[in-house]
Amino acid sequence: MQTRNKIFDDISQLMTNAMGVAQGARDEAETAFKGMVDRWLADRDLVTREEFDAVRAMAQKAREENAALEARIAALEAAAKG
Repeated sequence: MQTRNKIFDDISQLMTNAMGVAQGARDEAETAFKGMVDRWLADRDLVTREEFDAVRAMAQKAREENAALEARIAALEAAAKG
């Protein structure tokens, strides 16, 4: 009977060790994958959302200024003709 408990203890210890090894392999694979994705994204030269929104706001302001300048030029040309 004592031998049977020893076998169960050994099997239990073996399974615990196997789970630890599996968890370590999983963590290592996750780290490697995250590193690969980070390098891939860095190579793509992507911008952040904040940078994109800032440039979009600048472009909108430039369009509005261009429209105002076009109206001013049209008014000046009309005054010069008249």
